[in-house]
Amino acid sequence: MKTKSVILVSLMLAQVALAERYMVTFKSHELHQEIVSKNNSMQLQSYMAAKGYALTVDKIQSHLSAINTSIVKDLTPGQIESLKKNSNVLFVEKEVKRPLPFKVGIFKKPILNEQTFRFFEQDRPWGINAINTGITWNVTSGGAGARVLILDTGIDRDHPAVRPNLENARDFVGDDQAGYAYKDTVGHGTHVAGTIAGVLERSGFSGVAPTAHILAGRVCAEDGCSNIAIAEGINWGIEQKVDVISMSLGGIWSPMAERVAIKAAYDAGITLVAASGNDGNGTVGFPAALPECIAVGAVDSKMHRAEFSQYGPELAIMAPGVEVTSSVPLGTGREALLKVSNDGVNFTKIKGLAMQGSKTVLRPLTGDIVYVGLGSKDDFKNVNAEGKIALIKRGELKFVEKVENAIEAKAAAVIVFNNEPGMLNAMLTEDGTEVAIGAYMVEQSVGEAFLTQLQASPAVQVQHVSLITNYASMNGTSMATPHVSGVVALMKSVNKSLTPAQVKAILMDTAKKVSEDTENQTGAGVVQADMAVRAALAARVTAP
Repeated sequence: MKTKSVILVSLMLAQVALAERYMVTFKSHELHQEIVSKNNSMQLQSYMAAKGYALTVDKIQSHLSAINTSIVKDLTPGQIESLKKNSNVLFVEKEVKRPLPFKVGIFKKPILNEQTFRFFEQDRPWGINAINTGITWNVTSGGAGARVLILDTGIDRDHPAVRPNLENARDFVGDDQAGYAYKDTVGHGTHVAGTIAGVLERSGFSGVAPTAHILAGRVCAEDGCSNIAIAEGINWGIEQKVDVISMSLGGIWSPMAERVAIKAAYDAGITLVAASGNDGNGTVGFPAALPECIAVGAVDSKMHRAEFSQYGPELAIMAPGVEVTSSVPLGTGREALLKVSNDGVNFTKIKGLAMQGSKTVLRPLTGDIVYVGLGSKDDFKNVNAEGKIALIKRGELKFVEKVENAIEAKAAAVIVFNNEPGMLNAMLTEDGTEVAIGAYMVEQSVGEAFLTQLQASPAVQVQHVSLITNYASMNGTSMATPHVSGVVALMKSVNKSLTPAQVKAILMDTAKKVSEDTENQTGAGVVQADMAVRAALAARVTAP
């Protein structure tokens, strides 16, 4: 046992040593360019020695010229200290990773015969209409000419909603994943991209700016978001001269590398849009809280602040962030098709969502429904749920506990109804695995209707089946942020000369106020695409 522990510790230390990278940022562009401009390693080594940079050529991995930074590896403590003391060096920062600030409800893509399932088209997401987007498309041509860089978990280059608008993509994680380097295995980046610039499909699905160009930078993976990867992504955006950088990521702190890169992008005329955070407290997360960024909070379909949406003095604006449907990697979305009947013959369709981690039920299954209260172990002791569909009310227990109790009671499926108005994206697993039975979420009113039916007749049946889709519904300020990024793309498509400060001012001045509060819980209000575009046009006309 002791030998195994020693080996494990040795392996961990080796991995840490191999993984150590640093950003060395210089005080001026000229100083950094002197390093970049050296034609060969001998010239570079001689120059660095003369400047006292305490670096050898083999330590340098790459240069980020737009932010006066070099990425170096495997520095000794002495080298780090020497660089920090060098009068030409602004700072030295070690690579660190923020945890992913979001949980994504997508499923693993099934490996099935094409005859066993088919994909379903997706209707227009509610947020697109809620912020008056469509009426701007005539004057903006849907955001034509605008270029948006999405720094996220990558993108599915084959998704029909984003493929036509995908101009370029790069990976900054560097983990040599299978497939192509910037492939989105998490699902978050593809979802964000669809909201910003998903093409207008025959079914009605669209992003906010359906003809804008997408650039995707993969800076986050399952193990988090690297400060170096984010800085590299922003540096690339500056080099590409994008109009907008959209960041549905963040945390409670902001590395220096991120701050310097964001300031450089802002100074280069790029508008930066970032998520305020999903912890529901009165502190806006970073990088959204930085003065160069537009911090975005989330509202639901009733224009109320979502409970999870962080707020505070830095919060600028709100956008749809609850039950937002958008693109996800092909075959990883699920919809629940639920039908209810009192006679076993005539079935009526009801609205429902498959929980993340629900079993994918490919062929319709029908069963009697039985009410099991809150789904505790004691609740199941009082009900015979074997082979039946357990109807459970949300509350007290975690969703996964309710479903585990149902599985233990040999229930055939689970339907959880909300304890407040609206729908909820419930999660049973976070790694793409599935539980043993189908598990679905329905609205409060649907659940209460079930109870009324059961009181009148205990023979109520439900038919359920999973629909495999290329779309999924998600919640978060991560989903609100791309709505605002898309509106900025619309604005820039009609007025390229707008500065980041002007864009922010227009967005806030034209927002629809939704509440009066002393804690700035909703910023200037909900973004209004039509008014923002009108103001952007007016600024072009009145410019000197």
